[in-house]
Parts: sequence; structure tokens; C-alpha cells
Amino acid sequence: MSDQPSLEVRDLVKHFPIHGGLLQRQTGAVQAVDGVSFAIRRGETLGLVGESGCGKSTVGKTVLKLLEPTSGQILIGGADVTHLSPRAMWPHRRRIQTVFQDPYSSLNPRLTAGTIVGEPLENFDIARGAEKEERAAALFQRVGLRREAMTRFTHEFSGGQRQRLGIAKALSVNPDVIVADEPVSALDVSVQAQVLNLLIDLQDEYRLAYLFISHDLAVMRHISHRIAVMYLGRIVELADKRALFSTPLHPYTEALLAAAPIPDPVRKRRGRVILKGDVPSPARPPSGCRFHTRCPYALPACRQDDPPLIEVAPGHHVACLRRPAGGDPVPLS
Repeated sequence: MSDQPSLEVRDLVKHFPIHGGLLQRQTGAVQAVDGVSFAIRRGETLGLVGESGCGKSTVGKTVLKLLEPTSGQILIGGADVTHLSPRAMWPHRRRIQTVFQDPYSSLNPRLTAGTIVGEPLENFDIARGAEKEERAAALFQRVGLRREAMTRFTHEFSGGQRQRLGIAKALSVNPDVIVADEPVSALDVSVQAQVLNLLIDLQDEYRLAYLFISHDLAVMRHISHRIAVMYLGRIVELADKRALFSTPLHPYTEALLAAAPIPDPVRKRRGRVILKGDVPSPARPPSGCRFHTRCPYALPACRQDDPPLIEVAPGHHVACLRRPAGGDPVPLS
């Protein structure tokens, strides 16, 4: 892999202002994303996992510049695109594409499938006319669709076929990074596996970097190389997927893994971790560690001190006070 990350995010913050009162002044802010950092290299998949409302989709939209960041940095192939205008951002959009969650609403129903896949080629001056048609046809075949399907409209495709169309469209401009936001959650389980395997094959062939957003740990385990666990706008654990599943170091990660079904009945079930209460509002996050209100292992210091994300083992980062400074993590069970 190249030393230069395909995508790098540094201390990314996205707050949504809350207005109220007669004059509609700002009275607060929803802290959807609050200091997120990561890097993804060519040929690597970083999975972003967490409960609904944790901020993972906001991270994806902000990285794509569909939302403007409040602060922080976004670098695509080393180029800082954080504050670029839409016009200045245009050349970089070819380098970062997206696959949306809902294949039923993310494709224009008025266009034929061939037009949908070929349109980016024309928009970015890659190909026109007969060459555009040939490139689009090759993309159809690459994602498992027949050339004859180019003349059909999106309502004539199944959900899995529509998602393949979305992948072909994203792939058409030869991107470096693909942000996939819950790309298989709307599909049947058997179709999910086909789409995931297609994404893996395409990554191997084109050395793509994926930011893969999902709440499904089984999907994450299948496709990710590393996994970042988010809670209330922050990354609380970041590790290689094998280390994360075998040795979770944050109580929230423990709880997520304990709640997930275990397919192998012979394997010993991980100790049950019951979380109390509900996820606090991102408009009023708790002081100190944001997880302390639900953590079964919370210490008095957790109510005051906000733990940073620290590397406690090679490649394994965790934001938790339950470890000696500079030493090994304290076992959570």
C-alpha cells in the first residue's frame, strides 16, 4: 500500500445549530460528530459501526462534502478539500464516490439504466458517444448485469440489481475512495452476500478504499479490514477487525458484540453486558466520558474526565479510562 492515505480525516466536527425564541437565535447545537479522526489507504476497508444516531452517516455525508464540516480537515489523496467551494471541489468528486443505502430512491426513475451509468462519464469528460456506451456496457458486465439491461428503467430491476447499478455508477469515474452508507441493509440476506462479495472483488481489482458504514456487525466482519466503533459522535475504539472481535477493550464495544447473534453454537458465548438507560441526546451530551451514564464499569473519574483515543496496543486504539497510563488495558470482565 502507498504511504499516502486515499482518505484522511482529522478532528472532524459537525454540529447542527438549534434555534429558538422569538428572534430564532441559536440556543444550542446538536453535536452529531465531535472530533473524529481516521485514515484509509488504497485497498483497505474501514468499517464505521454504531447505534442509530451515533453520527456515522453524518461522517459519511461530511466526508463527501454533502454537508459542510464545522471544523477539522478532510484530505483526499493528500489534498485538503475541507473548505473548497462546490466549483473547486468538482475535480475531487471524481476521486470520491458513494453507494447509497436505498437503491429504490437513489437512482433517477426517468432515466434508463445505461444513461444512469454513463452520465458521470460525460459529466467528467471521460467519454462521450459510442465510447461512453461501450464503457457503460463493460461496467454492466463487470457488476453482473447484462448489456441488454441498459435500455431498461430502474423500476424494472430488483433491489439487488439496482444496487449493482449504483455500484457501476460509482465505479464509472475510476474513483480512489467509495463511501458506502448501509449499502446492503435494504436487501435480502442472500442478495446481501452477493453484493458484498462484488464489492470485495472490485476492491481487489481496482485497489479501492472503502469507508463502509453499517450497524450490522456480521456485515462488518465480512468486509472490513479495520473497524471504528462510534458512540454519540465520537470514535471510542478503532482496531483491526480480528482484534476487535477477539479482544474488545471498550465497554460499549463489548456490549455491541454481546448483543450480536453468534453463528457458531460450539463457540463459548461472550459474557452478557446489559446497558442501562437510553443514548443521551447529542444536543446535551454528558460531561466526561460520554458513555459513563450507561457503562457498567464506570469509575468516578469517568464523570469528569473525557478520555482521548489512545493506542494501547499496536493498531488498537481505545478511549477509556480503565487502563493504566502507558500500560495495558485493565480487563473489563
